[in-house]
Amino acid sequence: MRISAFLRNVVPLIALAAPILLHAQFQPPTQEELSMTADPKAPGAAAVYLGIDEVSDDQLHYYSLYMRIKVLQDKGKELATIEVPYLHGESKINDIKGRTIHPDGTVIPLTVKPSDLLIAKSGGEQFNRKVFTLPDVVVGSILEYRYQIDYDEYISSSPTWEVQRPYFVHQAHYAFTPFKGFLHGSQNQTSMSLIDEHGHTVNSLIWWSILPPGTELKSDALGRKSLDVTDVPATPDEEWMPPIESVLYKVIFYYKSATNAGDFWISEAKSWSKDVDRFAEPTRPIRDAVSTLIAPADSDLEKAKKLYVAVQALDNTDYSRAKEKAELKQLGLRAAKRAEDTWSQKSGSSQDVALLYLAMLRAAGLTAYDMKVTDREKRVFDMGYLYFDQLTDDIVVLSIGGKDILLDPGEKMCPFQALSWRHSGSTGIKESAEGRAIATSGLQTYSANTILRIGDVTLDDRGAVTATFRFVMTGQEALRWRQQSLRFDLDEVKRRFDRWVEPMVPEGIEVHIDHFLALDAPDSNLMAVVKANGTLGAATSKRLLLPGFFFQTAGRTPFVNQAQRLEPVDMHYAEQVTDQIVYHLPAGLTVESAPQETNLPWEHHAALATKIAVVPGQVTITRQFVRGFTSVKPEEYSDLRAFYQKVAAADQQQLVLTTAPAAKGN
Repeated sequence: MRISAFLRNVVPLIALAAPILLHAQFQPPTQEELSMTADPKAPGAAAVYLGIDEVSDDQLHYYSLYMRIKVLQDKGKELATIEVPYLHGESKINDIKGRTIHPDGTVIPLTVKPSDLLIAKSGGEQFNRKVFTLPDVVVGSILEYRYQIDYDEYISSSPTWEVQRPYFVHQAHYAFTPFKGFLHGSQNQTSMSLIDEHGHTVNSLIWWSILPPGTELKSDALGRKSLDVTDVPATPDEEWMPPIESVLYKVIFYYKSATNAGDFWISEAKSWSKDVDRFAEPTRPIRDAVSTLIAPADSDLEKAKKLYVAVQALDNTDYSRAKEKAELKQLGLRAAKRAEDTWSQKSGSSQDVALLYLAMLRAAGLTAYDMKVTDREKRVFDMGYLYFDQLTDDIVVLSIGGKDILLDPGEKMCPFQALSWRHSGSTGIKESAEGRAIATSGLQTYSANTILRIGDVTLDDRGAVTATFRFVMTGQEALRWRQQSLRFDLDEVKRRFDRWVEPMVPEGIEVHIDHFLALDAPDSNLMAVVKANGTLGAATSKRLLLPGFFFQTAGRTPFVNQAQRLEPVDMHYAEQVTDQIVYHLPAGLTVESAPQETNLPWEHHAALATKIAVVPGQVTITRQFVRGFTSVKPEEYSDLRAFYQKVAAADQQQLVLTTAPAAKGN
């Protein structure tokens, strides 16, 4: 966090005493560390952190980091390259030192000057990074480095401690000395105070943490903070996890003008709502535009849909390209400050488009509000984390006949009355006639997100296949492929679709999409026509053994091989997947056995049902999988796994064809 500090009184500043910095010195490795080839506390790890020492001092305006790492496998050598981001002109990286220690104790010091590279420029700020690589790293090496960042005395910075890292941490120490006014007994020792982005005087140091069990953040008599941890597991890596930022062990400090979460969110919500209403004011240009788009006889829902179609047709720069300031000036345009700017320029960000739609609804006389939510792909909202920018996206709440309808106009290609999964089941701040409040958008039902795979598979007596499949999609998969078409040309979208389908089909089958239907029509079902050929199953002298469930036999069923679960399961949205596959049999082959019809329920969560129809020359196999849940707690994982194991077993059944006996002569 970075907050500007301003003079409160017209009094010369007393010069800060020159800091006396106690650097973490390089330490000699133990024989055990040198000879280590694996770590019993982290089986199979490519590297481990032997020690971390991180110190932040907001009185003396510096930050230092000291690292010791043991490389155990080739992949761990990637930790030899270190990147240190910093704000150019307002901070400076000093005292970079490093060395590599080989398993025999040989020390190779860092002698190459670090590179200084530009990351980005934004407004009047420039962000750079120092990059250096420790020398001559081999498996078994110990990597050791340290650096210090000094920042301007008019800048205040509160740290984020990344307690959990990609590899196991044996021990780590963190320390933070806050800005002078936040140390006990230090009041009136400075003529400076901190001012937040709203111009309010900052009066509180607050922290938000997720820590390992039994670990405690400590505070000494002066208010300095410290944390010591040992044996911290590596970053979790389980399939279908919640956003990683919401589960990692960490501590985030920040200076705030509020003293508690309730005061903070009330104040922030008020400022946010004021900004929304200013931007989305239904000005004369907006009212004039709306009058050309709707008719007086339209119902409220028809008006809302016509306006939705109009704003969806604009250039959403989050899916194309945002124009730089110089380009806007050359085109006689400007950055949008009001909804009318977005409409007149026929382009804007997702937020601009969403707030333009809100302004148009209000201009049409409809009751509508903004709702600011988290992007569920990136994080889960936490009210205890006093940071408004965890709310990143805008959806619109339309009230008709006492019923709220959630709309996602800033999500390009999202159908009317639908939400991207990233905004469903998402918590944020919602405007209403009663004021502003914390609210959560509803989760989607499985019927809103469907995939129907219809296939005709023609076989010869050795299993050679020609087939045509139609993938009919609604909801999230349809939205995903339509948004892909905005970012890539059609040939690239087809290549990506082929790669998506390829793991679904049995070995020996090659698939290629032929064409899409309704790719640019979000209110219609999306269809992909796919051609396939190759050899299916295994042939013997008398039998042909085929997969009973074409798309499931090769696919890997989730959770089956994972015995335990540490983190919740988050599968993003509920869905329904239905297969209708017709096998056209060659002459001379009959059905010896077919998959058993199945009905596998997991009450209130999911179900699998299959049906088989056999007629001469043809077998039709229908499979329907319904997943009504979105998330599952770790304590429910054993039930989830048991269900998916049954599904995996059912999907491995075969269709067995046999040669019909020759007719006997007279």
